[in-house]
Amino acid sequence: MTSHENRFPDWQTLYQEQDVKTLPWYYQELDPDLANALKSYNIRQGRFLDLGTGPGTQAVALAQLGFDVVGSDLSKAAIEKAQTLSSKAVFVEDDILNTRLEPGFDYIFDRGCFHVLPPETRSQYVQTVHHLLNPRGYLFLKPFSTANPEWPAGPYRFNKEAIHAIFEPAFELISVIDTIYQGTLAEKPQALFAVLRKV
Repeated sequence: MTSHENRFPDWQTLYQEQDVKTLPWYYQELDPDLANALKSYNIRQGRFLDLGTGPGTQAVALAQLGFDVVGSDLSKAAIEKAQTLSSKAVFVEDDILNTRLEPGFDYIFDRGCFHVLPPETRSQYVQTVHHLLNPRGYLFLKPFSTANPEWPAGPYRFNKEAIHAIFEPAFELISVIDTIYQGTLAEKPQALFAVLRKV
Protein backbone atom coordinates (compact mmCIF):
# COMPACT_ATOMS: atom_id res chain seq x y z
CA MET A 1 0.00 0.00 0.00
CA THR A 2 1.00 3.59 -0.35
CA SER A 3 -0.37 6.86 0.97
CA HIS A 4 0.57 10.46 1.54
CA GLU A 5 -2.13 11.87 3.81
CA ASN A 6 -3.82 11.30 7.17
CA ARG A 7 -6.92 9.70 5.64
CA PHE A 8 -5.00 6.42 5.74
CA PRO A 9 -2.90 4.58 8.33
CA ASP A 10 0.86 4.65 8.62
CA TRP A 11 1.56 1.67 6.37
CA GLN A 12 4.96 0.99 7.91
CA THR A 13 3.54 0.78 11.43
CA LEU A 14 0.56 -1.24 10.24
CA TYR A 15 2.71 -3.91 8.62
CA GLN A 16 5.10 -3.98 11.56
CA GLU A 17 2.38 -4.53 14.13
CA GLN A 18 -0.34 -6.55 12.42
CA ASP A 19 -0.52 -10.07 11.04
CA VAL A 20 -0.95 -9.56 7.29
CA LYS A 21 -3.51 -12.38 7.14
CA THR A 22 -5.89 -10.25 9.22
CA LEU A 23 -5.72 -7.21 6.95
CA PRO A 24 -8.95 -6.40 5.06
CA TRP A 25 -7.22 -6.64 1.65
CA TYR A 26 -5.40 -9.92 2.29
CA TYR A 27 -6.24 -12.47 -0.41
CA GLN A 28 -3.98 -15.46 -0.89
CA GLU A 29 -5.09 -16.59 -4.35
CA LEU A 30 -4.63 -14.64 -7.56
CA ASP A 31 -7.34 -12.01 -7.85
CA PRO A 32 -10.16 -13.67 -9.86
CA ASP A 33 -10.65 -10.62 -12.10
CA LEU A 34 -6.98 -10.55 -13.01
CA ALA A 35 -7.01 -14.31 -13.59
CA ASN A 36 -9.97 -13.92 -15.96
CA ALA A 37 -8.25 -11.07 -17.81
CA LEU A 38 -5.06 -13.08 -18.30
CA LYS A 39 -7.14 -15.88 -19.77
CA SER A 40 -9.26 -13.56 -21.95
CA TYR A 41 -6.21 -11.79 -23.41
CA ASN A 42 -4.18 -15.01 -23.64
CA ILE A 43 -1.42 -13.53 -21.47
CA ARG A 44 0.97 -16.25 -20.35
CA GLN A 45 4.38 -14.65 -20.06
CA GLY A 46 6.08 -11.31 -19.58
CA ARG A 47 7.23 -8.93 -16.86
CA PHE A 48 4.70 -7.87 -14.21
CA LEU A 49 4.79 -5.11 -11.61
CA ASP A 50 2.49 -5.75 -8.65
CA LEU A 51 2.09 -2.17 -7.50
CA GLY A 52 1.30 -1.70 -3.81
CA THR A 53 2.02 -5.37 -3.25
CA GLY A 54 1.29 -5.25 0.51
CA PRO A 55 1.16 -8.87 1.73
CA GLY A 56 2.81 -9.96 -1.54
CA THR A 57 0.28 -12.68 -2.33
CA GLN A 58 -0.57 -11.40 -5.79
CA ALA A 59 3.08 -11.15 -6.82
CA VAL A 60 3.71 -14.70 -5.63
CA ALA A 61 0.63 -16.03 -7.44
CA LEU A 62 1.77 -14.36 -10.68
CA ALA A 63 5.30 -15.72 -10.27
CA GLN A 64 3.90 -19.21 -9.78
CA LEU A 65 2.22 -18.84 -13.19
CA GLY A 66 5.63 -18.21 -14.74
CA PHE A 67 5.68 -14.42 -14.97
CA ASP A 68 8.77 -12.36 -14.14
CA VAL A 69 7.39 -10.37 -11.18
CA VAL A 70 8.42 -7.36 -9.14
CA GLY A 71 6.28 -6.44 -6.14
CA SER A 72 6.70 -2.89 -4.85
CA ASP A 73 5.38 -1.17 -1.76
CA LEU A 74 5.93 1.99 0.23
CA SER A 75 6.21 0.00 3.46
CA LYS A 76 9.59 -1.53 4.23
CA ALA A 77 7.91 -3.85 6.75
CA ALA A 78 5.49 -5.10 4.10
CA ILE A 79 8.37 -5.84 1.74
CA GLU A 80 10.36 -7.64 4.42
CA LYS A 81 7.38 -9.89 5.18
CA ALA A 82 6.62 -10.48 1.50
CA GLN A 83 10.21 -11.53 0.85
CA THR A 84 9.71 -14.54 3.12
CA LEU A 85 6.89 -15.91 0.92
CA SER A 86 8.79 -16.90 -2.19
CA SER A 87 12.05 -16.44 -4.02
CA LYS A 88 10.25 -16.48 -7.36
CA ALA A 89 9.15 -12.83 -7.07
CA VAL A 90 11.38 -9.84 -6.38
CA PHE A 91 10.13 -7.40 -3.73
CA VAL A 92 11.34 -3.81 -3.49
CA GLU A 93 10.54 -0.85 -1.28
CA ASP A 94 9.38 1.98 -3.54
CA ASP A 95 7.09 5.01 -3.63
CA ILE A 96 5.30 5.19 -6.96
CA LEU A 97 5.14 8.99 -6.69
CA ASN A 98 8.91 9.13 -6.37
CA THR A 99 9.81 5.86 -8.00
CA ARG A 100 13.24 4.39 -8.46
CA LEU A 101 11.93 1.59 -10.64
CA GLU A 102 13.22 1.33 -14.17
CA PRO A 103 10.89 1.03 -17.20
CA GLY A 104 10.44 -2.33 -18.87
CA PHE A 105 7.22 -3.84 -17.56
CA ASP A 106 4.75 -5.51 -19.88
CA TYR A 107 1.98 -5.42 -17.29
CA ILE A 108 1.13 -3.58 -14.08
CA PHE A 109 -1.42 -4.82 -11.56
CA ASP A 110 -2.74 -2.35 -8.98
CA ARG A 111 -5.30 -3.45 -6.42
CA GLY A 112 -4.06 -1.41 -3.49
CA CYS A 113 -2.21 1.74 -4.53
CA PHE A 114 -4.14 4.04 -6.86
CA HIS A 115 -7.32 4.25 -4.80
CA VAL A 116 -5.47 5.50 -1.70
CA LEU A 117 -3.48 8.24 -3.44
CA PRO A 118 -4.49 11.88 -2.86
CA PRO A 119 -6.50 13.24 -5.81
CA GLU A 120 -3.87 15.87 -6.63
CA THR A 121 -1.28 13.13 -7.31
CA ARG A 122 -3.32 11.11 -9.80
CA SER A 123 -1.87 12.75 -12.91
CA GLN A 124 1.62 12.05 -11.59
CA TYR A 125 0.62 8.42 -11.02
CA VAL A 126 -0.64 8.14 -14.60
CA GLN A 127 2.59 9.61 -15.98
CA THR A 128 4.70 7.25 -13.88
CA VAL A 129 2.91 4.01 -14.73
CA HIS A 130 2.88 5.08 -18.38
CA HIS A 131 6.66 5.55 -18.20
CA LEU A 132 7.20 2.16 -16.52
CA LEU A 133 5.21 0.20 -19.09
CA ASN A 134 6.56 -1.06 -22.38
CA PRO A 135 4.82 0.13 -25.57
CA ARG A 136 1.22 -1.16 -25.67
CA GLY A 137 1.66 -2.48 -22.13
CA TYR A 138 -1.37 -3.20 -19.96
CA LEU A 139 -2.45 -1.69 -16.65
CA PHE A 140 -4.89 -3.85 -14.68
CA LEU A 141 -6.53 -1.57 -12.11
CA LYS A 142 -8.86 -2.56 -9.27
CA PRO A 143 -10.11 0.43 -7.25
CA PHE A 144 -13.12 0.78 -4.98
CA SER A 145 -16.37 1.70 -6.71
CA THR A 146 -18.81 4.56 -6.11
CA ALA A 147 -21.36 1.77 -5.57
CA ASN A 148 -19.98 1.68 -2.01
CA PRO A 149 -21.39 4.21 0.48
CA GLU A 150 -19.20 7.23 1.03
CA TRP A 151 -17.07 7.29 4.17
CA PRO A 152 -14.49 9.73 5.57
CA ALA A 153 -11.73 7.12 5.73
CA GLY A 154 -10.63 4.31 3.48
CA PRO A 155 -9.99 4.14 -0.26
CA TYR A 156 -11.32 6.74 -2.65
CA ARG A 157 -14.16 5.55 -4.87
CA PHE A 158 -14.40 5.68 -8.67
CA ASN A 159 -16.82 5.08 -11.52
CA LYS A 160 -16.13 4.29 -15.16
CA GLU A 161 -16.33 7.94 -16.20
CA ALA A 162 -13.72 8.94 -13.62
CA ILE A 163 -11.31 6.22 -14.73
CA HIS A 164 -11.76 7.35 -18.34
CA ALA A 165 -11.14 11.00 -17.45
CA ILE A 166 -8.07 10.31 -15.30
CA PHE A 167 -6.25 7.89 -17.60
CA GLU A 168 -7.01 9.03 -21.14
CA PRO A 169 -5.33 10.03 -23.41
CA ALA A 170 -2.22 8.35 -21.95
CA PHE A 171 -4.12 5.04 -21.82
CA GLU A 172 -6.84 3.44 -23.88
CA LEU A 173 -9.61 2.18 -21.63
CA ILE A 174 -10.28 -1.33 -22.96
CA SER A 175 -12.90 -2.42 -20.44
CA VAL A 176 -14.37 -1.74 -17.02
CA ILE A 177 -16.52 -4.18 -15.09
CA ASP A 178 -18.33 -4.03 -11.75
CA THR A 179 -16.95 -6.54 -9.28
CA ILE A 180 -16.06 -7.03 -5.62
CA TYR A 181 -12.85 -6.54 -3.71
CA GLN A 182 -11.77 -9.86 -2.26
CA GLY A 183 -10.24 -9.90 1.20
CA THR A 184 -10.97 -10.83 4.78
CA LEU A 185 -14.09 -8.71 5.28
CA ALA A 186 -17.36 -10.62 5.58
CA GLU A 187 -19.10 -8.09 3.35
CA LYS A 188 -16.98 -7.58 0.24
CA PRO A 189 -16.65 -3.95 -0.92
CA GLN A 190 -17.84 -3.05 -4.40
CA ALA A 191 -15.02 -2.47 -6.88
CA LEU A 192 -14.21 -1.87 -10.50
CA PHE A 193 -11.80 -3.87 -12.60
CA ALA A 194 -10.36 -1.82 -15.44
CA VAL A 195 -8.12 -2.96 -18.28
CA LEU A 196 -6.11 -0.10 -19.77
CA ARG A 197 -3.50 -0.17 -22.51
CA LYS A 198 -0.65 2.29 -22.89
CA VAL A 199 -1.01 4.60 -25.88
